[in-house]
Amino acid sequence: MTDRLSILIVEGDRDKATSIVDSLLETGDHDIQVLGAHTRLARSIAEINPDIVLIDVSNPSRDTIEELTLASSPLERPVALFVNRSDDRLTKTAIESGVSAYVVNGLHSDRVKPVIDAAIARFHMFQRMRSELEATKRALEERKIIDRAKGIVMRARGVDEDEAYALIRKTAMDQGKKIADVAQALVTASELL
Repeated sequence: MTDRLSILIVEGDRDKATSIVDSLLETGDHDIQVLGAHTRLARSIAEINPDIVLIDVSNPSRDTIEELTLASSPLERPVALFVNRSDDRLTKTAIESGVSAYVVNGLHSDRVKPVIDAAIARFHMFQRMRSELEATKRALEERKIIDRAKGIVMRARGVDEDEAYALIRKTAMDQGKKIADVAQALVTASELL
């Protein structure tokens, strides 16, 4: 960690929180805030808007994990969840909720830096994967619309697929629009007729 991070630690034990803050400050000049309770977590996180959230939960239940992960917005920032015991169902729930790091045996000051580094790296990896998936879905939807528009042009003009695509492409170029936008307009207009 070389960049200054805004870190929110959710830890009920004051001494443990102080130890963790001290170990984080040894790694750099970070903006660190500590919440002593899990109540109003969503509101506190929204107000603080940290770069990363570290949550220590001694003995979590499935509901607690779901509540904490939803409150900490794991799709917006890395979230590291520290628990005292291992449980396959809880681990699965946490990971499915978007937690970047699920660490068994609690939050200890000597492990904080490597866990933060791993959580940030994993968060960015999943963020890239989500972006790529969305781009792929958009491209597929555009492709479907373009194919429908080609079919409309082929029937209306009596041309083959290549000529239909060339007409749509030329119209898009003439209008300074994307091919998918022209295709969508054509499909929408044909549905009205």
